[in-house]
Amino acid sequence: MKTHIFWLAAALAAALALAAANLVFGNLNQDEGWYLYAARLIATGQVPYRDFAFTQGPVMPYVYAFFQPVINWGGLAAGRGITALLGLAGAVLAAVLAGKLASSGLKSSAALLCFSLVAVNVYQSYFCTVVKTYSLSILLLVLAFLLLHRAIAGSGGRIAVMLSAALLALAAATRASAAVALPIVFCLLLWERRKIKFPAWLYFFLGGAIVSVLVLGPFLAKCPFNFYYFAGRYHSLREGGGLAETLVFKCGFLSRVFQAYFVCFAVWLAALAIKLTSTTRGHPEQSEGSPPHKQSWQRFLALFGMTPHPSSLETCHSDLNRVFPLLKRALWLCAIAISLVHFFAPFPYDDYEVFVYPLFAVAVSAMIIGVMPAQAAKYLLPAIFCLCLVSSTSSPINQDWFIEGRELIWWKAKDSPQLSKLRKTSDKIRSLCKPGDLLLTQDPYLAVESGTTLPHGLELGQFSYFPDLTREQALKLNVLNRELMIELLEHCPAKMAALSGYAFAMKSPAVSRISAEDKATFLSIISNRYESIEIAPNFGQASTELRLYRKK
Repeated sequence: MKTHIFWLAAALAAALALAAANLVFGNLNQDEGWYLYAARLIATGQVPYRDFAFTQGPVMPYVYAFFQPVINWGGLAAGRGITALLGLAGAVLAAVLAGKLASSGLKSSAALLCFSLVAVNVYQSYFCTVVKTYSLSILLLVLAFLLLHRAIAGSGGRIAVMLSAALLALAAATRASAAVALPIVFCLLLWERRKIKFPAWLYFFLGGAIVSVLVLGPFLAKCPFNFYYFAGRYHSLREGGGLAETLVFKCGFLSRVFQAYFVCFAVWLAALAIKLTSTTRGHPEQSEGSPPHKQSWQRFLALFGMTPHPSSLETCHSDLNRVFPLLKRALWLCAIAISLVHFFAPFPYDDYEVFVYPLFAVAVSAMIIGVMPAQAAKYLLPAIFCLCLVSSTSSPINQDWFIEGRELIWWKAKDSPQLSKLRKTSDKIRSLCKPGDLLLTQDPYLAVESGTTLPHGLELGQFSYFPDLTREQALKLNVLNRELMIELLEHCPAKMAALSGYAFAMKSPAVSRISAEDKATFLSIISNRYESIEIAPNFGQASTELRLYRKK
């Protein structure tokens, strides 16, 4: 017990240190700005999709709108602090779930192992600290699986399974790809209906359906076209390029995911090797009397930890024997299915996997603890924790805290963290603008930090320009086509403009480069109406040059 307390304290200290470092030194991400700006608009009574453009599910900005007084006080750093707390809560719940899936006597080891894999990972920590949908999605997903465990193995099954479905529906309304989990869990409950004492599949369906209607129904009623376009159609219209570019994107996605979660993949491979050895040598009695195809299927499920390991069967309660296969299959299938959705996206960004990873870590933790000999298990936790710590200190994320880039053979150190530079620039804007004044920019985090307001149509920041839409369509969707962009730039009453490398850089929904003609036209209008007053080099995401302008 004392050993576990020591490693728990070490893991918590490491997780908090990584979160704090990412909060202060982590590079800015453009999404942080328009997520928090959407929360501000919701706090003032506006409705996403209907009153302003928003390309994710509606749950996240409503959650952040609840904390709007804190964000008004602390700016982007406060938003990161809230996100980090949600991420750490998700990691703790993932550890609890891993402990529940482990056999008696090894629960605390499984929980601590899972917490180390999830929280002592600088890549995971960064994307669960910057303002993204991932931390909230993790919290909702893991809590849903905990309630599913309680529904099948504990008391209050009917209510718990309905709440589990409700949380999965909320996760889907936070991050659309999480919606895949709902039909998977429903089908598993339906398949295993004879092994569960009540019609769990029916209560699961009711819980998911009720929450989906309550959460998404208002938007379908108020603005069906806008909601359909931004929640679904927008993402399908992205362009991944030709076959060669697509293959490069897919291979890059896999490479970066393996790099980010190398320790967990290594643990999984070790568990697979032990499983393979045990199923081929040590436990032939499991399959005696079974048809050959059934023996092969059982061995395959055992390799992925989807059945109780033979060594744990004697110590598990009969109800838990029923829980183990269903929950582990649900974890594996949900993690695989959501990952496939990400892999086949036109732009498969590796950080999409951040909210899926804890499900994988839970399954791997329960799996490795279940197959390790009892004497060796006590050495597993310190070994994995040290590997996680070493991996975190050798990640490119750490270098990005302090290094701007490379010039020939010299590394260029940052003169200050990007968050500090954002605050300094925002102070300059505040000195020339009053709170609530318009700021003409496609970097929404400047508006969030300075307390200024974006012109209508620029709420999506760099993703606000839709040149292929008609005027009527653009007005309906609250975005800008070429005509509306020119009108905005020519008549916007903003006293100041702030243009980084993301200004007039891309067109949506394809997310491709803007035409040189359009960019030259827009910059010409800016130079005719505004004069440059300050240049901030290496600013914001991708460290581009930011120019501040004052109206002539």
